[in-house]
Amino acid sequence: MEKQVSDASLRKLNIHFDRQNYSEETLVALYKALLKPRLIEEKMLILLRQGRISKWFSGIGQEAISVGVAEALHQDEYLLPLHRNLGLFTSRKLPLDKLFAQFQGKTLGYTKGRDRSFHFGTNEHRIVGMISHLGPQMGVADGIALANVLDKVPQVTVAFTGDGGTSEGDFHESLNVAAVWNLPVIFVIENNGYGLSTPSSEQFKCKQFIDKGIGYGIEAVQVDGNNILEVYHTVRKLAESMRKKPRPVIFEAMTFRMRGHEEASGTKYVPQHLFDLWQQKDPVDNYELFLQLIGILSEEENQKIRAEIKQEIEEGLEKAFAFPYPTASAEEEVRDMYAPFNQVVVAPQRTQTSPKRLVDAVSDALRQSMEKYPKMVIMGQDVADYGGVFKVTQGFVEQFGNERVRNTPLCESAIVGTGLGLSIKGWKAVVEMQFADFVSEAITQIVNNLAKSHYRWGQNADVVVRMPTGAGVAAGPFHSQSNEAWFFHTPGLKVVYPSNPIDAKGLLCASVEDPNPVIFFEHKALYRAADEPVPDDYYTLPLGKARLHTEGSDLTIVTYGMGVHWAAKAMKAMPEYSADIVDLRTLLPWDKETVLASVKKTNKVLVCHEDCLTGGIGAEIAAWISENAFSYLDAPVMREGSLDSAVPFSPNLEACFLPESRIHAKIIELLEY
Repeated sequence: MEKQVSDASLRKLNIHFDRQNYSEETLVALYKALLKPRLIEEKMLILLRQGRISKWFSGIGQEAISVGVAEALHQDEYLLPLHRNLGLFTSRKLPLDKLFAQFQGKTLGYTKGRDRSFHFGTNEHRIVGMISHLGPQMGVADGIALANVLDKVPQVTVAFTGDGGTSEGDFHESLNVAAVWNLPVIFVIENNGYGLSTPSSEQFKCKQFIDKGIGYGIEAVQVDGNNILEVYHTVRKLAESMRKKPRPVIFEAMTFRMRGHEEASGTKYVPQHLFDLWQQKDPVDNYELFLQLIGILSEEENQKIRAEIKQEIEEGLEKAFAFPYPTASAEEEVRDMYAPFNQVVVAPQRTQTSPKRLVDAVSDALRQSMEKYPKMVIMGQDVADYGGVFKVTQGFVEQFGNERVRNTPLCESAIVGTGLGLSIKGWKAVVEMQFADFVSEAITQIVNNLAKSHYRWGQNADVVVRMPTGAGVAAGPFHSQSNEAWFFHTPGLKVVYPSNPIDAKGLLCASVEDPNPVIFFEHKALYRAADEPVPDDYYTLPLGKARLHTEGSDLTIVTYGMGVHWAAKAMKAMPEYSADIVDLRTLLPWDKETVLASVKKTNKVLVCHEDCLTGGIGAEIAAWISENAFSYLDAPVMREGSLDSAVPFSPNLEACFLPESRIHAKIIELLEY
């Protein structure tokens, strides 16, 4: 029976706990869940001082948020934590030996030693860890929630951020997308007063984060983040409601960080009176005292609980310390950048063809891929009823509906993150950048989240990012860039760039099939330039395999996209010479074998692309040829590309910028060497 407590005794508490109607069993279970991360933290700080772990981000004083949230949710609902949310991992019952191995960079950790602390995910436990950029995980939460909505699964998703992280653009984008799409995401803001050392007064002007709910048109609640019962009860009730009526909610938890941002940074920038104040509101000490005062936790029971947890910690550490450190294998490291995929090329079932322009071929590929994969979503600005600015998806809404063909807000980063979230739940996503130039808004999601996800924790990113690219249409500096080299330098991505309608359809279908992230370039000036007979049926072409556009003996021209057409035009003006024009088609990985075979045959090479010359893909290809085929060369490997300037608007200036007018002279120079 519950012990009667006097008012005087209750005043010893610095937090007001309302037990609601929760049973003694539930209250004690919450205490055990709250105590475990605290005891692990205390042990980690000792190990850090002993040099047995290299870094630690302490969540001491904030445990009630992580534990309260995790315990309030169903075990099959996803959590997206930050680096101070140990309680999420312990509440999800991750084996401590494996968790500690992760902290030590051991092979048996969740990232095989490739990343640290909580920078990992585990689908088994429904956790998707952070990347250091703080904001991108919120867009991923949108994608997981969207998949649940599409699958009609009544679940909520929870994404964590700190008060400092709310200044990131991803915070705004992700909340906006969730609001517009009514996605069941709880956005937890741990408001601890500091972003590393920068106080709230220098981070934001608003009084409190719940005020932001008004701007997004969504609910917002604020709780005492040190009160385990308030956090638990509020999240539990919110989740019950959101499963029935999907919608996003801002959840602001007021708390305080009692240690440095990480242990090496210290806390000298924090006034002592704040530590004194918040020490009195310690979430573990106060809840422990509450349970003792109401008579359901004796000192003897408490000591037994502590001893059991400490024993579990020691046993986990003993196993983890015995685990081996990684043995480096260059082959395995490179291979694991990509999810395993053995492409089986699909031939069209019938020989029937019809004339198609490149824009028609792309549209055909998307339509037939949507028919082939019921769990595939197309997302982008104006792609639904309007059909996209280039009309690639015109009519798709009528066939597939607005759930699968989705207009998006101008939130490129959040939408690419949403694609990764959909992948986690088994969906495919095709994201259209209205123009390739705009992809800079999503660069972190692509190069740090999509590209590294499989390498870090084995999660593939089944996302194709479509990129209308290129100049020649007098669109100026912000609608004409060739930015394929940005992604060519990023392991984990595949980069595809067709030059003709047949390749565009087959390669796009193949890109959708591939479970890895693909950046797919489509030259705007080629969209409606010409047509050719293209198979009407679904088919794929091999990724990573070049095509000989023409065959010759005097020189090799390695190129792609519009460069194929420029090279062919230049050679047509010189009928006395012939060239192997190698259309790379796939830029990452590029077909070294085909290039090498051509170099061995012709002994002279020109590498040409529309991108600016300096730092372009041609530089890498030229260097590789010089290193691997030097003995076959009768002349230096030459390059031609656009000027090292922005893309100008005026047609005369644009023509000067592009390499088309310079290719003929460069070929003559090479032939006469």
